[in-house]
Amino acid sequence: MDSAHAHEEHGHGDHGGASWATAARATLHCLTGCAVGEVLGMVIGTALGWGNVPTMILAIALAFFFGYALTLRGILAAGVDLRSAVRVALAADTLSIAVMELIDNGVIALWPGAMDAHLSEALFWIALAISLALAFVVTTPVNKWMIGRGKGHAVVHQYH
Repeated sequence: MDSAHAHEEHGHGDHGGASWATAARATLHCLTGCAVGEVLGMVIGTALGWGNVPTMILAIALAFFFGYALTLRGILAAGVDLRSAVRVALAADTLSIAVMELIDNGVIALWPGAMDAHLSEALFWIALAISLALAFVVTTPVNKWMIGRGKGHAVVHQYH
């Protein structure tokens, strides 16, 4: 199999752009890191009695951290040096995580009562689940567009 054909099979060749399945997998990868960071940030902020703004800032920072960390893990496992791996992770995930966090936190901020819901309340978990699902739906086309242009997770696939 030639390299052009192999490249197209991953769904991000120059002809026709990325497949929706490839974009969905890339988005799910980002969503995993974001969800871990969001939940951990909310748990820490709530446990420490922080207000909404510092808790949200911590959750966003941790979402970026865990999103990048998941990508770094795979790239480093492929034998790439740390500096190059960090560059690849930043290039691959920044826009995806930023869009995801904007949607996720926007939904939480606009949902009546969600910002004040405690971890023990169903509203907290329902609002978080719906906000992450909406973030996935909005971010998938962004990732499809990026991968179709050889950016985002298309860069990561070179190391698999």
